[in-house]
Amino acid sequence: MATIAPPSSSFSKPFLPTKSPNPLSRFALPYSPYPNKHTPFRPLHISNSLTPKAAATPVTATTTTTTTAAPPDPASPIPRFAPDEPRKGADVLVEALERQGVTTVFAYPGGASMEIHQALTRSTTIRNVLPRHEQGGVFAAEGYARASGLPGVCIATSGPGATNLVSGLADALLDSIPMVAITGQVPRRMIGTDAFQETPIVEVTRSITKHNYLVLDVEDIPIIVKEAFFLATSGRPGPVLIDIPKDVQQQLVVPDWDQPIRLTGYMSRLPKNPSEVHLEQIVRLVSESKKPVLYVGGGCLNSSEELRRFVELTGIPVTSTLMGLGTYPSSDEDDLSLQMLGMHGTVYANYAVDKADLLLAFGVRFDDRVTGKLEAFASRAKIVHIDIDSAEIGKNKQPHVSVCADVKPALQGLNRILEGKLEKLKLDFSAWRAELKEQKLKFPLGYKTFGEAIPPQYAIQVLDELTEGKAIISTGVGQHQMWAAQHYKYLRPRQWLTSGGLGAMGFGLPAAMGAAAAIPDAIVVDIDGDGSFMMNVQELATIKVENLPVKILLLNNQHLGMVVQWEDRFYKANRAHTYLGNPANESEIFPNMLKFAEACGVPAARVTKKEDLKAAIQKMLDTPGPYLLDVIVPHQEHVLPMIPSGGAFKDVITEGDGRRSY
Repeated sequence: MATIAPPSSSFSKPFLPTKSPNPLSRFALPYSPYPNKHTPFRPLHISNSLTPKAAATPVTATTTTTTTAAPPDPASPIPRFAPDEPRKGADVLVEALERQGVTTVFAYPGGASMEIHQALTRSTTIRNVLPRHEQGGVFAAEGYARASGLPGVCIATSGPGATNLVSGLADALLDSIPMVAITGQVPRRMIGTDAFQETPIVEVTRSITKHNYLVLDVEDIPIIVKEAFFLATSGRPGPVLIDIPKDVQQQLVVPDWDQPIRLTGYMSRLPKNPSEVHLEQIVRLVSESKKPVLYVGGGCLNSSEELRRFVELTGIPVTSTLMGLGTYPSSDEDDLSLQMLGMHGTVYANYAVDKADLLLAFGVRFDDRVTGKLEAFASRAKIVHIDIDSAEIGKNKQPHVSVCADVKPALQGLNRILEGKLEKLKLDFSAWRAELKEQKLKFPLGYKTFGEAIPPQYAIQVLDELTEGKAIISTGVGQHQMWAAQHYKYLRPRQWLTSGGLGAMGFGLPAAMGAAAAIPDAIVVDIDGDGSFMMNVQELATIKVENLPVKILLLNNQHLGMVVQWEDRFYKANRAHTYLGNPANESEIFPNMLKFAEACGVPAARVTKKEDLKAAIQKMLDTPGPYLLDVIVPHQEHVLPMIPSGGAFKDVITEGDGRRSY
């Protein structure tokens, strides 16, 4: 079995003569010795890596994204081999994926991964959604995971194929997204020789994966895949990479599916159930407080029901991070919903944290875009921090009470205690909620008008209205991302797919692609900016060919909007390569996004006037299959409120746009 080597990489056993009872498994043969052998159909047991023994250990919550959902129960695949029949390593890999419940992969072929693709064509249960770029594939796998809660799977070839996955792996690690990335590698004898399309991808990705493997023995494939899925989905989820040399893919072996997971050190570090004493202490702090606030993040995505019950029992107002949107329903009318906090959060959310005497930080990591100046953040409050990752507790902000545990059982325990003591506690925070409601009325989210031009925030509000807040929304990165976070009202977890920690432009379209593959009946809308959209525009071809009904609401301002906003505010509006149009003809929209859509056979339209917007969005939603709506918006609009980087609540900016100087 594979051994675990710190800090994040594993290598399977050295290439020694195998002990397999089948001597053929020692040799890399390019063909099956049984080309005409037909095996009778046999029932195939589909098992999950979370075996009963492993499942006894609590391994579910996360700092930013938790995976507790069981994998789908795929239709039993038709057995392709007799149990004792040798098969290629690539076929073993594909069957191992099937045994993990994988039904969709995002794989782009190349020389070192051809064997895997050949094996995928023999699978009756796994669908490959062929991206047009490996980065599109890895972002799509992330979108699949974020929307479904199940691990996403992407596959790429060696060399440049593997390095094209790097941004997605880094993004998944920062946002705690469960994902398994599989790469082809040059044959073992060529590793380290600077062979064609060779990169040491295990070394390249060591610091941006939760764990990774280089497979050096074909017999290790079943246990490595089993371990990879367990590691990706347990504890604080994250990406795991498996690098498989081509000759290992070609080697013949009779797989052993019954090897147990032996991750003793890892298992021992997984958080235990929260202590009753700590939970009682938290309840006591709640009962003693006058101005408590819940600050929730992506670690609460799988604890939404428990969180809502906690809010119902206590009456404590809730604000969420960018990653936590949807864990508690966003609403302008609900006094308990403060919506998003941080750099571009609502004034009333940031006011609440600034004035709070108790901050309940659940499933969060005190990111700099939330806290601003750390010393000034929640400076009046006692802080309770519950998180599954011990490394996050006290990393940025020292809590008064900390619990290293899954948020879900922690909230269940708190709710149980509260239900038993509710009459005695007599919690009443109505005066605090009234104070915050006054702030809500005083500083609502709004936007400027620009004559007949379309305010980007208005476009998102219309989309929210027409979809009744039920769509899955993905975004790129920039102004449109912040407006989508502010003005679309998310009602449930996993509706909101965005690159939070890494801030990777080009994320929106492929992530929507992955979400549409995961949840075919959902309305999936990519709210994108022209800068981000151009970075993975090639995936228009994928959504057309795969018939993925992704709607693209493109807020096109011909600029890198967020950078322009900073230029306006802090650089005297000096434009430093932030104009994306054609300087020779600034009156035309360039490039013509409708032509990209036309080239890929995707229906598209452009709207420039506010009065025409609602009908245009309705047509987009009513059109079957994919659709691109190019919404021309003014580049002078700014995302507000805004707390400048490193600033505090007292520095909040609520007025102004690019039409005035600063």
